[in-house]
Amino acid sequence: MTDLRAVLTDATRRLTEGGVASPRNDAELLLAHVLGTGRAGLLLVDHLDDAQTHAYEALVVRRAAREPLQHLTATAAFRYRDLAVGPGVFVPRPETESLVEWGLTVIDALEVAHPVVVDLGTGSGAIAGAVASERPHARVHAVELSDDAFAYAERNLAGLDVDLRHGDLAEAFADLDGTVDLVLANPPYIPLTAWESVAVEARDHDPALALWSGQDGLDAMRDVAATAGRLLRDGGAVGAEHADVQGESAPAVFVAHGGFVDVSDRTDLAGRPRFVTARRARR
Repeated sequence: MTDLRAVLTDATRRLTEGGVASPRNDAELLLAHVLGTGRAGLLLVDHLDDAQTHAYEALVVRRAAREPLQHLTATAAFRYRDLAVGPGVFVPRPETESLVEWGLTVIDALEVAHPVVVDLGTGSGAIAGAVASERPHARVHAVELSDDAFAYAERNLAGLDVDLRHGDLAEAFADLDGTVDLVLANPPYIPLTAWESVAVEARDHDPALALWSGQDGLDAMRDVAATAGRLLRDGGAVGAEHADVQGESAPAVFVAHGGFVDVSDRTDLAGRPRFVTARRARR
């Protein structure tokens, strides 16, 4: 038997030395995962048996090497749902919840029985799943290009009324042109020149398709603007996440498109520029 507090303290030290941003948090979550309990359940345990100790040690070694926490637990929390994640799919971040929250306010203001919502580049299905579960009267559509990510989206959206399609967001949903009330997207937005500045967890483990987007990081954003421009009805809204250094350049993409009005940028809960919003101009 091994003392739980001593093991947790040692794991926290090792994760700190490995450069993990939240060592104590991750050490506790990994231990809770091994024990099959929530973090609060750790207060009820004093010792680990040999099998638990060995399992925890293996996970700590991998996390100290900067393998994402969510890959080790095979799950990621997003709003009110736990999503299956792993190699091959982008791990959803808390910042994207601000985009979803904005989207829900747009839906709530619509005077239609069944708002039509499209999630471009759904990845794990985080955005589409949040909208479909929290606003079940909406007709939600989602598209994903990656084979691996599409498989995760299928799993995470099972049981929800979401029209999930396999394909490129730049060409998706021609059958919905001019009928959509809301488009949401968290496209790749990291410039190819920024490789060294990206956290190891993302750079080495998130799929490249979900990260990199040309020399200025805005190639996918241009596709989102073009697709939203044809999908949205007059007055329909679009929201798209971007890097915190793109608070001016991302909105400029929608201005340059010429088909949008009320283009503005919005911040996340930390006050950082996070996503651009716009409305489709009258044709």
